Amino acid sequence: MSSTSSDFDRPVSPPENRVAQETGRILHVATYNIHKGLSFFNRHVMLHELRDQLRGLNVDIVFLQEVVGEHALHANRFRNWPKNAQYEFLADSVWTDFAYGKNAVYDHGHHGNAILSRFPISNWENEDISAHRFESRGLLHCELAIPGWKDTLHCICVHLGLFKRGRNQQLESIGKRIRQLVPADAPLVLAGDFNDWGGVANQLLADHLNLTEVFQHAHGKTARSFPSIFPLLRLDRIYIRGFQVKNAHILRNRPWSRISDHAALSASIVRT
Repeated sequence: MSSTSSDFDRPVSPPENRVAQETGRILHVATYNIHKGLSFFNRHVMLHELRDQLRGLNVDIVFLQEVVGEHALHANRFRNWPKNAQYEFLADSVWTDFAYGKNAVYDHGHHGNAILSRFPISNWENEDISAHRFESRGLLHCELAIPGWKDTLHCICVHLGLFKRGRNQQLESIGKRIRQLVPADAPLVLAGDFNDWGGVANQLLADHLNLTEVFQHAHGKTARSFPSIFPLLRLDRIYIRGFQVKNAHILRNRPWSRISDHAALSASIVRT
């Protein structure tokens, strides 16, 4: 597998986690902004390599941003462009359930967020949280039925806007949805591209919603994930509630750095 950055390469396994190593208590999750399945300068289709690398991670749930549902121009331009939607192509036979939230719609197609899951998705909804007409943003909320769990797992995938004021509005929308639709004792994973280089999301989500960011908890700081070739900005996050952190890794070296302009993040979390 690809290597991880030096300060994020040691798993965190507190003593209480060892008691919880039973089947079904541990989940492996990943989040990735896939840059619409294209290389840095949109010259090459990277979906085939991306699918291989995601399979190699052996994760249970994948949170994806900038996923193309349809793009007629790319389909005509690239000979190896998949015939079906990107989320279907990536899920293939590995992640048996998936949901796609169409956010940005244009003449030749659309793109948005997607969640791929090894477990049944019992319910899902895509909420429009766009702050203005120049950026179409959505919140994809899925409920997963995990065998042996009494509660459904709530998974939320987001890609927030580029402007601070809009992001703050979108964070408020995320908070409102969680307070209204996610029971306080239900397990929750919120992941995606927050475009939050100022760390505002951490303060709001941790202080008001009792969420834990996995890299902040495991390594004392959120992950540098952009640009993938030399990560400087801490844009991508995985927040949890009702779990402990077992480990958290940044996947940024080759081949990951060729696939997208963002690094992928992965984590193993243990149900409490």
